[in-house]
Amino acid sequence: MHVYHCLKDYLDRQRVKEIYKMSYSDETIALVALLHDVCKINVYKKGTRNKKIDGQWQQVDVFEFEDDIPFGHGEKSVYMIQPFMRITREEAFAIRYHMGFSGSDPVNNVGKAFEMFPLAFALSTADMEATYFLDAQV
Repeated sequence: MHVYHCLKDYLDRQRVKEIYKMSYSDETIALVALLHDVCKINVYKKGTRNKKIDGQWQQVDVFEFEDDIPFGHGEKSVYMIQPFMRITREEAFAIRYHMGFSGSDPVNNVGKAFEMFPLAFALSTADMEATYFLDAQV
């Protein structure tokens, strides 16, 4: 939900509307913000590890990453969404490149995607804001 609120706020900025000419439907905003990380479904499994606590080794619960469909991050989300709903090219690229320059994609690809599909930049910005400022507080 944090990404959704951050994206809504970003797109409501006067500068974004008037200078950048970015305008998206409520449906598009909700779709990309709420579904950009569906690739994380069923990839975190409960596990345990040993951790030294007060000088004693104790078994603690952890989550382990186990991906049965190693298709990449953003592209996997697009892949998982498409059988259930039709998404536009811009929605697909926004979800695909929502990791922005912090992902493992060649920077030229990220820059080109942001240039061609401004929603990708906006979603990446909202995701970073949510991650580093809002989620960190939870």
